[in-house]
Amino acid sequence: MTAAVDHPAPHYLKPTSLADALALRSERPSATVVAGGTDLMVAVNEGRRDLDEVIDVSEVAELGGWDRDGDRLRIGAALPLTRVVDELAVHLPGLAGAARLVGSPPIRHRATLGGNIATASPAGDTLPPMLAAGATVELASVRGVREVRSDEFFLGPGRTVVAPDELIVAVRMTPAAGEAFAKTGTRQAMVISVAAAAVRIDPDRRHVGIALGSVAPTPLRARTAEDFATRELDWTARTAPDAAWWAELGRLAAGDAAPIDDLRGTAEHRRRVAGVLVARCARQAWSSTC
Repeated sequence: MTAAVDHPAPHYLKPTSLADALALRSERPSATVVAGGTDLMVAVNEGRRDLDEVIDVSEVAELGGWDRDGDRLRIGAALPLTRVVDELAVHLPGLAGAARLVGSPPIRHRATLGGNIATASPAGDTLPPMLAAGATVELASVRGVREVRSDEFFLGPGRTVVAPDELIVAVRMTPAAGEAFAKTGTRQAMVISVAAAAVRIDPDRRHVGIALGSVAPTPLRARTAEDFATRELDWTARTAPDAAWWAELGRLAAGDAAPIDDLRGTAEHRRRVAGVLVARCARQAWSSTC
């Protein structure tokens, strides 16, 4: 039985507007930003993280919704994953499918898209669909706003390009019907993935996006597989490839992975499973849109 860890109460700040949140972030760059806290509080309760100052952005209205911005969707960083599942499945089935597999219903009710991004876990479920879709992450500070490509955002486990005075405020993604996400783990529910894959196929743009999770220090684009699919798919007649073609796509994606051995699986197992998941997701994405 794990003994409870006694922590002094942190200095707690709860802005209700984005302007106030950015001002506090500028004044207190070492403070911990929290919205749902589902990952953070596990670390705190286990004694792996101390909290001196907390900026709680859960009631910042500008972060809690989503809307259309031209041909893209702008998804607020504090949007709970339950709402991603319920409201965005029609527009972003891959992202919604990944969000549906995060934890349990109570966790999804609290957990946010921005929190999953900020945690920067290689096994973060919503991250491969973002990369496959070519999403951008919107960052803001009192200095201004910038967008960062999702495939340039993650630097390593727990590390991102977010500056100390910046907040993750939104994710921007183009809607598409041809998306799929899948993962495997050591059990069937509430599991950290051993390997994960997301595929987006967009015939109108003649584009294929493929991303992997839990097979490298960061979620990554499977660019060799993307190039193969973009070049070889029959975009004009939209004829479905045969089983051997899908298997080759998975093999190429597995070759883009850089897995390690750990308690949840060997590197070889991860690589093999990633290939199977990519082939499965690609077939599903193709059938959804062609």
